[in-house]
Amino acid sequence: QVQLAEFGGGLVQAGGSLRLSCVASGRIFSITTMGWYRQAPGKQRELVATITRADNTNYADSLKGRFTISRDTGKNTVYLQMNSLVPEDTAVYYCNADNVGPGGLWNSWGQGTQVTVSS
Repeated sequence: QVQLAEFGGGLVQAGGSLRLSCVASGRIFSITTMGWYRQAPGKQRELVATITRADNTNYADSLKGRFTISRDTGKNTVYLQMNSLVPEDTAVYYCNADNVGPGGLWNSWGQGTQVTVSS
């Protein structure tokens, strides 16, 4: 089983930046797609961005240009650089990863890290 640990959340003023990190550990075979999702109070969890092992990225349309996802495959780590933050970005941000090994694919979630953007 893979454990995901997120770092870097916190309180920031509107217009500021934050960088989130997520490190995978445990029984890792091959981490393929990694990604970030977020859930605001009273709302469903939504996609922020994903990145494949080949560094192909996918973003929520509304976040293109402000958020950048990247990864260090050798360190099983994914990052999310968030710029020009607005109060609507306030949410719990969750890391997600696919671990592919003998017999199949296992998907894991992190515990989440709170990001709060003040106006």
